[in-house]
Amino acid sequence: MASSKEYVDYIVDQASDAGTVACKKMFGEYGLYCDGVFIAMVCDDQLFCKVTEQGRETVRDAGKEEMLAPPYEGAKPIFLIEDVEDREFLSALFRATTLELKNSVQKQKK
Repeated sequence: MASSKEYVDYIVDQASDAGTVACKKMFGEYGLYCDGVFIAMVCDDQLFCKVTEQGRETVRDAGKEEMLAPPYEGAKPIFLIEDVEDREFLSALFRATTLELKNSVQKQKK
């Protein structure tokens, strides 16, 4: 089952305080970018976010349960975010994940 554009737009709106959040259709599902960094995907109307240490801290600080699941068959498990209604949490998670991924890319380039 493919994800609905309406659900993806809702996620983008919910996380908009994190920075410039955009979506791109990929293989019938959607990739999510924050400030140009690929950080998450929506598969079967479920939000999956890349795992980072800052993301783990954000999940713990928000009192959320850390849930890992593969977004599609054969993929490695990543964060499955069920509480997409919590705008502050979602923005904080996207911000933290983006920052860590940006920093890791910059370190690799040096």
